[in-house]
Amino acid sequence: MSGVSTDEIKREFLKSKLGLTGIFILLGLILISIATISLIPASTFQEWNNPEKWISYPKTAVPSWVNFVSLEKIPEHKIIDGNIFESQNDGVYLVSQQFRVSFEYDDFPSDLIFETKTKYSDSHIVQIEVIRPDGIILELLSTSLPYSEIDTTHDQRYFSTESMIKKNLNSYKDEFEFDFSIGVTEIIFSQLGENKVQKGEYIFIINTYGIKHSAEILKSKMILGGKAFGLMGTDELRRDLAIGLLWGTPLALFIGISVSIGSVVVGLIYGVYSGYRGKKTDEVMMRFNDVIYALPALPFLIILAVTISNSIFLMIGFLMIFSWVGIAKVSRSMSLQIKTRQYVEAAKIMGQKDSKIIFKHILPQLLPYAFASIAISVPAAITTEAGLSFLGLGDPSFPTWGQILHDANIYGAAAQGFWWWIIPPGILIAITGLAFVFIGNALDVIVNPKLKR
Repeated sequence: MSGVSTDEIKREFLKSKLGLTGIFILLGLILISIATISLIPASTFQEWNNPEKWISYPKTAVPSWVNFVSLEKIPEHKIIDGNIFESQNDGVYLVSQQFRVSFEYDDFPSDLIFETKTKYSDSHIVQIEVIRPDGIILELLSTSLPYSEIDTTHDQRYFSTESMIKKNLNSYKDEFEFDFSIGVTEIIFSQLGENKVQKGEYIFIINTYGIKHSAEILKSKMILGGKAFGLMGTDELRRDLAIGLLWGTPLALFIGISVSIGSVVVGLIYGVYSGYRGKKTDEVMMRFNDVIYALPALPFLIILAVTISNSIFLMIGFLMIFSWVGIAKVSRSMSLQIKTRQYVEAAKIMGQKDSKIIFKHILPQLLPYAFASIAISVPAAITTEAGLSFLGLGDPSFPTWGQILHDANIYGAAAQGFWWWIIPPGILIAITGLAFVFIGNALDVIVNPKLKR
């Protein structure tokens, strides 16, 4: 192994289809990581577990591209800005927010949310209604803004799940042929007398009436809660899974590469020093290595995560503690062979320090093995972190792939058929692991003469 030069490693690696495949996959993952860090605000990733951040998103929505392969067109989640009109008649001030929705889907939306931000003073009445494609006008809600003697700014959300809206719609029982045993959105978007979607243009109107002063609308938005959203859909907590999966890529690479580099560096130095010094030093160091090697890693990692902390940085440290021992054994055996060579003996005769001999004459001979070990160690670190996170022992503040799978398990995604919540993170873990396995195996064949033969 020590006779393999860097140029020879490059030439042999470029001939390996397996190694080149791993490199191409790794480059793709690196590009995704760079794009994620550059384009997606860090605040989005930091607010992964903040429900307020995701309130405008749909719950457990399938990816939007499903509509391209599905026979029935699933309603997509939409956020619509309102058009604002102002008028005055007989001393009554009216501010009207209008939202036009062209609904051409084969299923009903999940819910409706109206978000407004109003600057006003005194008393104001708010009425919400919808004009259906068949011309029927349904009054959804009539309420008032909190009274204020001075100018105040008020944020308000109106949800279709409010009991008052369902109560108001019940008043149309005698006049129309709706099936009022169904939900609010089904009543609004259904055909008369049938539980079928009525396609066409809907106009939702929010009228704000004032007597002495006109209200000023600072924000006007309507959320049509669809059942399809984004590239990878959403989860039970309304979080955009595409953001979680994208952020999981740099996190997985960071965890895997950090653990592998740290463990390989520690293992190499420990094993080489032990083999070089020999005698009692070697005996003591190897017995300590055997003790660490004999410890069951997963149970200890679980205990450490529960008793100390489940911080992702501490987890990286814990993984390093249990990952260097095997590398130390191999590097020790290599060191025992290299230290008997003439150039090492000559360095000793010249009076060079042990540290200089180790770092200048022995460790450079082990670099090809180190690179192969780093590549092979990455998948183990990624899958171990994913396993701990799946068990609920990961850092919940980071959207790792394992944490996404843990949340999917908690909310019964498999039982409910939410495949988009389970399959993508599993595939990404497998692809990332395979990339490093391909690279590691290709390097191992090059630097290990026995495997090469």
